[in-house]
Amino acid sequence: MSGVEAKLGELGLTLPDVVPPAGSYVPAVRSGRYVYTAGQVPLVDGKLPLAGKVGAEVTPEQANELARICALNALAAVKSVAGDLDRIARVVKVVGFVASVPEFTGQPQVINGASDLLGAVLGEKGRHARSAVGVAALPLDAPVEVEIQVELTDD
Repeated sequence: MSGVEAKLGELGLTLPDVVPPAGSYVPAVRSGRYVYTAGQVPLVDGKLPLAGKVGAEVTPEQANELARICALNALAAVKSVAGDLDRIARVVKVVGFVASVPEFTGQPQVINGASDLLGAVLGEKGRHARSAVGVAALPLDAPVEVEIQVELTDD
């Protein structure tokens, strides 16, 4: 078990299996020292724990927790092409999408769930640039979707 996965265990978390793609894409692509993940929705054992819009069917607190799940799924996608999460030199960028009602403006607080998880698991290597964007709808009626870009250490 890698140090990153041991840290996940200390936090009471387990790295999930890679979420299979829902379309014509792959979960993650490596280009040189960088790994780019596809957008990860908060699937757990193939199912969404909650569906709907933040500010209507889903509370901001629930959405924050769903963003944590998205980040875990993204780490699983990174591991699928990097081989070992201990190879992460740093998380470069996080992009989060929040399906929300038009008047909801708390997208940054929702995506903090993903950012906080990456920081807790990776420490300083988990600090990153980020965008948090409100959208009308996401695949499967997911409330949140997160993609990450990481830089790897040399082979």
